[in-house]
Amino acid sequence: MIGKKQKKKPTKEDLLRFEVAEELGLADKIRQGGWGALNAKEAGRIGGIITQRIRKGIYNDYKAKNPS
Repeated sequence: MIGKKQKKKPTKEDLLRFEVAEELGLADKIRQGGWGALNAKEAGRIGGIITQRIRKGIYNDYKAKNPS
């Protein structure tokens, strides 16, 4: 089975990241080319928004279950 990729079940972190990407209008780009299709600015923006939301307490559930 070399060369076949198995689809993994998306984690809570994956779902959160994709949710933010949709809000920024990047969902189609990700669906077509994967996460690697994003440039550094786009990826950084997603990470920055997630960090802001965690600090503000918008994603308390995420923070509580993922203390890292």
